[in-house]
Amino acid sequence: MKTLNDFDFKNKKAIIRVDFNVPLDENFNITDTTRIVSAKPTIDAILAQGGSVILMSHLGRPKGVEEKYSLKHILKSTSEILGVPVKFAANCIGEEATTAAAALQPGEVLLLENLRFHAEEEAGDVAFAKELASLGDIYVNDAFGTAHRAHASTTIIAQFFPTSKCFGTLLAKEIESIDKVLNNSKKPVLAILGGSKVSSKITVIENILDKVDHMILGGGMTFTFVKALGGKVGNSICEDDKMELALEILRLAKEKGVQIHIPVDVVAADDFSNTANTQIVDVREIPDGWEGLDAGPKSLANFEKVIMECKTILWNGPLGVFEMESFAKGTIALGDYISASTANGAFSLVGGGDSVAAVKQFGFEDKMSYVSTGGGAMLEMLEGKVLPGIAAILD
Repeated sequence: MKTLNDFDFKNKKAIIRVDFNVPLDENFNITDTTRIVSAKPTIDAILAQGGSVILMSHLGRPKGVEEKYSLKHILKSTSEILGVPVKFAANCIGEEATTAAAALQPGEVLLLENLRFHAEEEAGDVAFAKELASLGDIYVNDAFGTAHRAHASTTIIAQFFPTSKCFGTLLAKEIESIDKVLNNSKKPVLAILGGSKVSSKITVIENILDKVDHMILGGGMTFTFVKALGGKVGNSICEDDKMELALEILRLAKEKGVQIHIPVDVVAADDFSNTANTQIVDVREIPDGWEGLDAGPKSLANFEKVIMECKTILWNGPLGVFEMESFAKGTIALGDYISASTANGAFSLVGGGDSVAAVKQFGFEDKMSYVSTGGGAMLEMLEGKVLPGIAAILD
């Protein structure tokens, strides 16, 4: 696996695919700078060696050129975070980009305009990728969040750098962390999978059953399993067409010696609202008109015991509707248990949009071994897929 350590960047121009697809408010202020901060170690390392850096990214899902998706809005914040004035090219290809890249001196940084202002980016157009490639000497992919897309800047461009391409610090760390869970883990290994639907996690469950000793299944998908086992789930979210699949997962787990842990009690509500009436009920006895929206105290006590025993922990998906304060206790407790286990020497990897949001919201970010930056990309790696953006560097 080629990383920054395999190259000398002195007097070289590194063209880096970063993921600066950051959230902006109505005044174009960045509301979460994590993705820019995460790319800083790669950029710093190259600049420290006397190289220069050309940054390329997308922002949002523009239909052609849309002013509100211009990367010029993030220029000031990017300069502040990197600690160097960042230059800007109002196009990512063509004369302006070529001139700006050619004029770049060692220690300088250039940000190109939104790649997705060109339809060729998402189409994986070879000619477009070649034009981007002409701007730099070494290609660095540091955008895990887009590594599962075969776009021009994430995958196709790599062919124009047969011997001068590598992973950035962030992407290398992502690959190592997921590999640590899937292939080089200390036992016992635990996967915690939450979220609303079994269907969205089925391939992950199937792929990691061979790698784990324990699996906690929480969130809305709980009720598909409970109903399949003959329980009453009231108005809880449930995929009736996936009940056979749920039973098959339980059968497979038993065959492979994997212990599955499902909530035994839930916080049930008479409405999907923060101000609803609530009661704690047996997960198999949810009354009609009520729905389970969080794990109950007995479930949490069971989960704590398992988490504290395990040496490798993967967390993907919340235990309840944590966005509502009344149903956040389970997810917060889970964060507490994983933090404590990590402090005791376990390796913990958190990934997937909702769990990352929860970890940030409740202040657990620095208490986990690694928090992944790419939801979709991480899920695909857990499913056992080879991501095109990673394959292109390894090729």
